[in-house]
Amino acid sequence: MASWRNWSGLESAEGIDRVTPHGVDEVVSCVRRARVAGHTVKVAGTGHSFTGIARPEHALLVPELMRGIVAVDRDAGTVTALAGTRLADLNAGLERLGLSLHNMGDIAEQTLAGAISTGTHGTGGRAAGLAAQVVALELVDGTGRLVRATATENPDVLELARVGLGALGVLVTITFAVEPLFLLRATEEPMTWDAALASFDELVADNDHVDMYWFPHTDRLLTKRNRRAGTDLSAAEPLPRWRSWLDDDLLSNSVFGAQTAALNHAPRAIPPANRLAARLLGPRTYSDVAHRVFTSERRVVFREMEYAVPRAAGLDALRECRRVLEASGLAISFPVEIRVAPADDVPLSTAYRRDSVYLAFHTHRRTDHALYFALMEAVMKDHDGRPHWGKLHTRQADGLAALYPRFGDFLALRDRLDPDRVFANAYLRRVLGS
Repeated sequence: MASWRNWSGLESAEGIDRVTPHGVDEVVSCVRRARVAGHTVKVAGTGHSFTGIARPEHALLVPELMRGIVAVDRDAGTVTALAGTRLADLNAGLERLGLSLHNMGDIAEQTLAGAISTGTHGTGGRAAGLAAQVVALELVDGTGRLVRATATENPDVLELARVGLGALGVLVTITFAVEPLFLLRATEEPMTWDAALASFDELVADNDHVDMYWFPHTDRLLTKRNRRAGTDLSAAEPLPRWRSWLDDDLLSNSVFGAQTAALNHAPRAIPPANRLAARLLGPRTYSDVAHRVFTSERRVVFREMEYAVPRAAGLDALRECRRVLEASGLAISFPVEIRVAPADDVPLSTAYRRDSVYLAFHTHRRTDHALYFALMEAVMKDHDGRPHWGKLHTRQADGLAALYPRFGDFLALRDRLDPDRVFANAYLRRVLGS
């Protein structure tokens, strides 16, 4: 019997069966055994979801042997990879092929299956979410049947399973639309609160990708703007190694981790510490291949809640969050992240059919996040927010059904693909119902 714990340490399980399949046949066998026994199976990759979405109850399927790119179709502009492949490894493999995803989130440790199943997204672009770039997939459903889903074969499965929450089956392969490897030019600079919000729409319109970080208890934000810079890789101007190490390794990880851990014991020092950190922010500009600009290493363990609100309500929601936080007397050491995404056609995507602003709230892993997140979640609810499936929230099936026009279609497909709830767990019972 084995144990399991997710990256943040918030979810764990003991006394479970751990299975490491070599391929689809072993996945099928595992699912069929569980179904006969009346047990459940959950797949857990690197455990980067903060919620219990991947928490196993009986059998834990670990896809660490199901990794790698298995097919490249340059004419169609697609690449197929095994679902247990880490995003970082996919990005590296695509770079060797001279290819790239259109967009991605800012962390690359997740497996492909975990990333699309929870609705991992980036900011800006033609398709912000990873799931919106999926053009085909294969999964093993709750009866042990291998199902292939494309635009012409089981298209309803493809449509809904791109963000499937792990409730429809075990993903085996995922096919992404890709494009030639390209450069991004990144411009990072601090701005005042008023200047950043006043220029927000202009910044989003003038750049391919925009990301902002507001430091609570200050009037300062760090803005990150990325523009496409062509496919001539010889024109790249990456950061010098010493600057990358200083900014992204030492300061953003080692120093920030030590500082936020220490501030847990001295919350009154958080506001002045944030003001000092915000004043020390400096501008930088560089260019590199896309995935090196999009993603960064995160070694500081934290807690996170993120909501997507309609684009038109985004800045009002952010202002309200600031007002509520300042009135609460809480001291928060982690910045609030602000991103944008275009509407997509993935039914359980947080950006389904609406342009969105994402607001993400973080605390150190040893900070009691409950009150802070509850205050922010109330604001998000007031602005018709949809919670990120892999990040902390308290929403339940009835409230979520009202946020997603095709929630009922998803439940019907779940009934068809997993009639015995082989893939259920406590989290899915809460957000989808029994």
